[in-house]
Amino acid sequence: MGSGTPWKLPKARAKGSPYFSRNQISKVLHQVGVLLELNGANPFRTRSYFNGSRTISNLNDDLGDIINTGKLTELKGIGKGLGSSIRRAVLDGEWVEDWIELFESTPNGLIEMLGIPNLGPKRIKLLNEKLGISNIAELQISCEKHEIEELDGFGKKSQQKIIDGIQLLKRFNARRRLDIGLLYGNALKNLIGNIDHVEKIELAGSARRRKESIGDLDLVVGAEIKFHETISNSILSLPGIADVKGAGGSKISVILDTSIFENKFNLGNIDDGVLEAIGGDEYEKMEASGTIDAQIRLVSLNMFPFTLAYFTGSKEHNIRMRQRALDRGLKLNEFGLIPLDKIENKVGIEAAKYSLEAKSEKDIYKMLDLPYIVPELREDLGEIEEGEKNNLPELVTSNSLLGAFHNHTTLSDGEATLEQMSDAARKLNWKYLGISDHSQSLKIANGLSPQELIAQGDIIKKYNSEWKQSNTNFRVFHGVESDILENGKLDYKNEILETLDYVVASVHAIRKWKNRDEAENTEDLFNAIENKYTTMLGHPTGRIIQGREGYEVDMHAIIRRMGELNQEGIFKAIEINASPYRLDLDWRLCKFAKMCGVPISINPDAHDISGLKDVKFGTYIARKGWLEKSDIINTKDSIEVMELFSKRG
Repeated sequence: MGSGTPWKLPKARAKGSPYFSRNQISKVLHQVGVLLELNGANPFRTRSYFNGSRTISNLNDDLGDIINTGKLTELKGIGKGLGSSIRRAVLDGEWVEDWIELFESTPNGLIEMLGIPNLGPKRIKLLNEKLGISNIAELQISCEKHEIEELDGFGKKSQQKIIDGIQLLKRFNARRRLDIGLLYGNALKNLIGNIDHVEKIELAGSARRRKESIGDLDLVVGAEIKFHETISNSILSLPGIADVKGAGGSKISVILDTSIFENKFNLGNIDDGVLEAIGGDEYEKMEASGTIDAQIRLVSLNMFPFTLAYFTGSKEHNIRMRQRALDRGLKLNEFGLIPLDKIENKVGIEAAKYSLEAKSEKDIYKMLDLPYIVPELREDLGEIEEGEKNNLPELVTSNSLLGAFHNHTTLSDGEATLEQMSDAARKLNWKYLGISDHSQSLKIANGLSPQELIAQGDIIKKYNSEWKQSNTNFRVFHGVESDILENGKLDYKNEILETLDYVVASVHAIRKWKNRDEAENTEDLFNAIENKYTTMLGHPTGRIIQGREGYEVDMHAIIRRMGELNQEGIFKAIEINASPYRLDLDWRLCKFAKMCGVPISINPDAHDISGLKDVKFGTYIARKGWLEKSDIINTKDSIEVMELFSKRG
């Protein structure tokens, strides 16, 4: 139904028939049905639009061909009236008048309320009629006054679901996770990159800097000026553009929806604990029909590096760079790097003709006496100073990873067997895979009994022996993700833990930990990491992006203590949980861990074979946290890893 963005009928493609895509027609039919429900229309009429939407959505053949051959009304659910309206839209680029009237006359506030999970058009109509509620703000006030629970057909439970839905919608509309932003951004980048005369295109903004969440998308497109108008028109006719907020000059501002994806939008497997934290099935529905804002800057090729650098940011980094330019008698902006003595009263593109030439961002940094600073580091957190000393880190890459340690199988709450996970890891050219299913206390995740854990270890030993005999350079490390219990205890007796290669110690009783103070949580984590069998601390703060804040804990104190243990020769690592829902350890703490000598493990927390690839998101965070290959334990070979794991003190 959408994420709260007001609905508008899409504009026709400029290039001619077919003026609208199959996805656009299907979406409009569904929205017309919903708007009819909001306005109290005959249920049979509204149902006909829903049925028509479903029929069009499931078509395998080209909609334009079906219309041109006169077979549209032969489709199930498409009568003469509906068929005529669809034909007019597709062939003539015109929406019928009663649909236009329906979209224009329905208050935006009611449409925005449709984005609230568990609140359909019939209930919104009732709330509007009985209580005069016409927007989300009024709905929240009515909930706070307990007016909703007094209405027939609602009650206290329904009122609480509405309150929860409002909060979920607010989180959803605020910022989007990095993985979602990159899905949309790369899809749009690929579409624009295929337009004739586009020579350069890059994502910019917080997505390019790999922030864990982003507000909207920024793309910079480079092409000869004479082709700009043609390219702009082509962009506006791309599939997946739900609305055009503005288009003029060099900037195009649009809203994208999930029809931009060639295949159906898919979030993949989400483990139950994370899914509950972010809103459950309702969150998945919102993402499947969600939108995201995007701004596209269309510039000349000589301006491209400057515009890309400017809109990549961050604001703080840009301020430092502009001051650095001024100190050298230059003005740096999105148009160029311009000698101050040539600007006079000229601004913008008029001044840009005097700019120094840069073929890439590297040239900009070189002209300002700096080595190239990668986008991930551009946060004004010391990168300028280290650049001046030629002391910038050589950041880790995903290609450097030889395996990962925090992964689950069907024995606990995973979706793939040990064999399937191992095969998938080998296809990624990994040299090892760590299996760490949940421990016995975590009943909701089907935690392993001591007997099951031992039996799993026997199977792993058998496979490792077979791989060794066949000269296959691959092995499985046997571990467990042990729940951290009362007073920081681990979840099995020492004689069980002793049989394992490693232990990932993690907090899962989040409600309990969030209801305690920082000192108590920190003390329990001290106890957990000081246990001789704890190898690494998993998802250290328990945060879920877009779902919940982490529990209160002095993570600096924890990291310092882990550093002390490593100095004593007792191996302790901390995890960057690479699940895009977590990205925990936070990148802001990575540099501190490096300073304290605490090794990092980039772990996908994979619950199926596709989840193994999430290590790329962990690598983004590691890079943003200034980490190099030598800081990451899963860049080491299996013999080195085993040596580290053996240092239990």
